[in-house]
Amino acid sequence: MTGPDKPAGPVVTDKSELVGYLASGSTPPEDWRIGTEHEKHGFRFDDFRPLTYDGPQGIGAMLDGLLRFGWNPIYEGDNVIALAMDGQSVSLEPGGQFELSGAPVENLHQTCAEVHSHLAQVNAVGDELKVGFVGVGFQPKWRREDIPIMPKGRYDIMRANMPTRGNLGLDMMLRSATVQVNLDFADEADMVTKMRVGLALQPIATALFANSPFTEGKPNGFMSFRSHIWTDTDPDRCGILPFVFDDDMSFERYVDHALDVPMYFVNRGGEYLDASGQSFRDFLDGKLPALPGERPTLDDWENHLTTVFPEVRLKRYIEMRGADSGPWDAICGLPALWVGLLYDPGVLDEAWQMVKDWTIAEHEHLRREVPRHGFRAEHRGRAVLEIAKDVMALSRKGLVCRSVLSGNGLDEAHYLDSLDEITARGFTPAEGLLDAYHNEWNGNIDALFKDCMY
Repeated sequence: MTGPDKPAGPVVTDKSELVGYLASGSTPPEDWRIGTEHEKHGFRFDDFRPLTYDGPQGIGAMLDGLLRFGWNPIYEGDNVIALAMDGQSVSLEPGGQFELSGAPVENLHQTCAEVHSHLAQVNAVGDELKVGFVGVGFQPKWRREDIPIMPKGRYDIMRANMPTRGNLGLDMMLRSATVQVNLDFADEADMVTKMRVGLALQPIATALFANSPFTEGKPNGFMSFRSHIWTDTDPDRCGILPFVFDDDMSFERYVDHALDVPMYFVNRGGEYLDASGQSFRDFLDGKLPALPGERPTLDDWENHLTTVFPEVRLKRYIEMRGADSGPWDAICGLPALWVGLLYDPGVLDEAWQMVKDWTIAEHEHLRREVPRHGFRAEHRGRAVLEIAKDVMALSRKGLVCRSVLSGNGLDEAHYLDSLDEITARGFTPAEGLLDAYHNEWNGNIDALFKDCMY
């Protein structure tokens, strides 16, 4: 039998090359970009069931329908599993969650225009197929076994491995949905500060975007069940990364962490080879059982980094990963929040001063309590709601300082307006859904699909 193709590109033989890969993301501030990603749950109009890949109302049909707008198909075997155009991509999560990965753009006006264009296209095709999409952090009605599996090889390996490491990993894969933003750093010192501020304030973002209070048609006792899922997915891959707050935090420290995370797979010629539980350190030495005698390329390293799932993830940019998917008008609020906090150096320093004496125990407390209690969780005797208001004021200051105007003369700070409304009323989006469930929906979760459809 012919073995899988070897990857193109130079072979990596030393850890320093992996460190250099991360460091190569360092970018001067004038070239910093914003990349927004958001996932959504598809459903059929007639019975609210999630979308299969095949069939006239399937995900495959959705992807085919979007081709009219200029997207280019990406195949795995005979199946279209993604689309690409102008730096953007549309891809599939394991349970069919439909994701836009936006192009790296200069400002929030551009990223929000991209979001609006994508959702308009999705609605146009969805209306024809009689399918819709909702932005909530967790599938509100259907059981895990009701969720169709998408035809992507890496997901087969992950699904087999997840239950061996935690109780909720399959729920993460099949039933959760998020919105995140990818941001640049200037150098190692800037990366360290942004990682620390991002990790410390990620629970505040979780509270602001908490939007997953239902499981299988009933309240689940959480404001963000999606966030809670990550606490019982895989202890090797997830969490708040305490070492980031150590004095010696660096690109190399993050590489050491990622090297200690067990592998899932290696891709060769489009085929995913099961390497679950094996060591990337062994791979560097040519001793990987899945590919004996072969050493990795940077593509292998990049793939491995995508299987590490902390609350803030470092690649050649930084990913903010703590928010539930939400309604159309809230999607732009997530990149606005983090751009305001992290892209103005004065505001970034103020944010660091706010959190720099928080202890690891306090970080862990917020990480544990916010998914359940949202704004009512407390830190040092203050409700998270009050901290969120302080964070929002800092973010708005940062966006005003950027002074990037739209064609209508508005600066980027107005993208925070939907979040200001949330803090002003004092309860999370999840509590709004729970109120609707107990009152106008009369306990019928099907109404969510109608009321919350994009």
